[in-house]
Amino acid sequence: MKRIFVLSVFTLIGFTIQAQVNFGVKAGANLTKFSGSDAEDNDFLLGYAGGGFVNYKLADVVSLQGEVLYSLEGVSNKFEEEDFNVKAKIKAGYINIPILVQYNHSSGFYAETGPQLGILASAKYSVSGGGENHSYDVKDQFKSINFSWGIGAGYKLSNGIGIGARYNLGLMNIIDDGSNVKTGGFHIGLSYTFGGGNE
Repeated sequence: MKRIFVLSVFTLIGFTIQAQVNFGVKAGANLTKFSGSDAEDNDFLLGYAGGGFVNYKLADVVSLQGEVLYSLEGVSNKFEEEDFNVKAKIKAGYINIPILVQYNHSSGFYAETGPQLGILASAKYSVSGGGENHSYDVKDQFKSINFSWGIGAGYKLSNGIGIGARYNLGLMNIIDDGSNVKTGGFHIGLSYTFGGGNE
């Protein structure tokens, strides 16, 4: 058993050494909103996301990419009250950790899919109208984690610059009182892979 364990460790080390590992950074814009049977009508919120990634080449056309991103998500609403317009927004900041399997074509195009864990960092509700602005911390009303599934595509240039788009489908309720409310939406952004992105 000990020999098998040692052999497995050396095999894993050898595989890791042979695997092509690339590091990079990325940033872009989000368009997110709430969904679910308890989610009221809401508009997309324009947010942002950015962070870093590690890409492990597993085969000629297959790689595994792990990312750590700060992502601002939420919803935006507009309604009328006493002859003036009111704007209300919920902004939730997440530390998102997606693990994606990528199919990489020799032309530079790629497709990706995989799960994403989100760790809640902040949540605020703001309302403005009639010359007044108010903001409230509502983090205690949200669950501390979120889980979603991402699917996307993009293009990588040989100089390391890339562009990509992704849709994240919310899979779990995010409100702490058990309401059926999920968050999800679109992300589009730029990336830079150190040492080249299409090798």
